[in-house]
Amino acid sequence: MASTHGAEVLVASNRGPVSYEVCEDGSLNARRGGGGLVSGLSAIGPEAGAVWVCAALSDADREAARRFEGGRRLPSEATGGQQVRMLDIDADVFSDAYNGIANSVLWFVHHMLYQTPLEPVFDAEFRRQWASYEAYNRAFAQALAEEAAEGAAVLVQDYHLTLVPGMLRDFRPDVRIGHFSHTPWAPVDYFRMLPDDIAEQVLRGMLGADRLGFLTRRWADAFAGCCDALVGGLGGTRIGVHGLGADAEFLRERSHRADVFERMAALREEIGAAPDGGARKTIVRVDRTELSKNIVRGLLAYRQLLEERPQWRERVVHLAFAYPSRQDLAVYREYTAEVRRVAEEINKRYGTAGWRPVVLHVKDDFARSLAAYRIADVALVNPIRDGMNLVAKEVPVVSDSGCALVLSREAGAYAELGDDAVVVNPY
Repeated sequence: MASTHGAEVLVASNRGPVSYEVCEDGSLNARRGGGGLVSGLSAIGPEAGAVWVCAALSDADREAARRFEGGRRLPSEATGGQQVRMLDIDADVFSDAYNGIANSVLWFVHHMLYQTPLEPVFDAEFRRQWASYEAYNRAFAQALAEEAAEGAAVLVQDYHLTLVPGMLRDFRPDVRIGHFSHTPWAPVDYFRMLPDDIAEQVLRGMLGADRLGFLTRRWADAFAGCCDALVGGLGGTRIGVHGLGADAEFLRERSHRADVFERMAALREEIGAAPDGGARKTIVRVDRTELSKNIVRGLLAYRQLLEERPQWRERVVHLAFAYPSRQDLAVYREYTAEVRRVAEEINKRYGTAGWRPVVLHVKDDFARSLAAYRIADVALVNPIRDGMNLVAKEVPVVSDSGCALVLSREAGAYAELGDDAVVVNPY
């Protein structure tokens, strides 16, 4: 049933525009939520009157959500004026849905990350976690149904919430539903790795939407191919391709603030000068330590450059910013450790008293990332697969000298930038 005071526009995403932390005195402090998706959707300002439905991600978030349970929204002074309903989903259910299914199954399928001789294994544990994923999606669908006005527009985000459109359609046939995928979509032969019933459930859940959005035509066609092969087509659901660009005006302005100049000076000190006193060239990458970002192979390629082209030794530095991601999953912790190990091995093998070949930073620092963008001679973006990859668009916009872009053909950005980049096979 439509809410008598419902919203005309609703957004649903796992991560919301606000997160909480517990202060020393036990009070809750709100801060802006992180992540690129939040940044992009924050363009839907308070004046739109939209309601943002998100999950509580931490114990502090859950405490905040409990104080406003029963459908009440978070106080606007904590959300920058946004109307936010944060869902207090059981912590174990959330962990199974988020870590067990979304990030360990669906993400791996769409980025084609499995070592197939050994994984995946769809056993009883998987089925238990899938039940949690269903419950997690149902909680979102029910909250959206409660919050939506008659005929409201609902914008559902990403692979965490693939079942929401179909569930919401059952609850509220009157609303208009869109779903946007910020990841690649697996080709049908790889998508079929999922159990048949699960693959069909994901597709039919998505097809509950009136319109589905993808970042590139390649990903949209892959989804359509899965539907043709497994559920008989798209039905009445429309598909659109909507690329994502860099906010050039903001990046240029932000990259000329004082904190960025300070970090540029610090980076230049770390880089040092070439033996002839000239400036060293810089190869820059900025990523999370996400398996699909392919950081280790990038380091190995740099090692090969130093080995086979010794004339570049002491004349180039690789600035590798690898910010830890999903460290609650063992495979990500192991990958982060491998990034560190390979970087240290390169420095030990080739470094000199006055030259560190790899400057590795693992603490997220936006101003330092912008500083690296500005001094980049080469931007290295070599993902195994990536829905878009905004770094490929951001570095050339900010680089003071107009950097070269080395770009994987498996990044969504390749569709737009391939003609102007040095294109590589990420393997």
